[in-house]
Amino acid sequence: MEYLLKSTSYILQGGVTTIKLFVITLLCSLPLGFICAMAKNSNSKFLQVLMGFYTSVVRGTPLLLQIFFVYYGLPILIPGFRFERFTAATITFILNYGAYFTEIFRGGIQSINKGQYEAARVLGMNYRQTMGRIILPQTFKVVLPPVANEAITLVKDTSLIVILGIGEILRNSKEIVARDFTITPFIIAGLIYLILNYAVVLGFRKLEKRYAEYD
Repeated sequence: MEYLLKSTSYILQGGVTTIKLFVITLLCSLPLGFICAMAKNSNSKFLQVLMGFYTSVVRGTPLLLQIFFVYYGLPILIPGFRFERFTAATITFILNYGAYFTEIFRGGIQSINKGQYEAARVLGMNYRQTMGRIILPQTFKVVLPPVANEAITLVKDTSLIVILGIGEILRNSKEIVARDFTITPFIIAGLIYLILNYAVVLGFRKLEKRYAEYD
């Protein structure tokens, strides 16, 4: 029992880093995705092409490769320039998930019936009022399930920063496994990931129920 408590305590120390990366990424990538989705849905060809390039490149390459590029590649392209390890991981995750959220928000906005735009115009609403009062509230309800799926994936993807030698859940559990030759730490790590994901699921279920009240 004492061994389990010590192992769990050490692994949970890495959990602080995991949660920190998760929260920062979610708080920054959601607004980024929304802004980029609005740009992609705009009438500007330049913005459409720019956002299309961004989402295509990011979604078309592995997150692991992007982490390598930001931390190891940029110093080669820009001699003397290097992000701190956690900063590099955070920037990479924000840009990566921002691209996925861009497509989710874009799809949500386009799913709203065009007739609602016309109805708003008849009522004398301008574009900003139409989006703020009619389109976006409906969009947020539509995108909640896919956003929840991405949030769950994000919890698991945080383990990728182990390649930068950052002490998070997986790295701390690997250290114990290498030292004691037992898989128990991996089981503990798996349970922690399950608990974190369950908390995410509960949070989004509450949001879905809240929006369901307006049906």
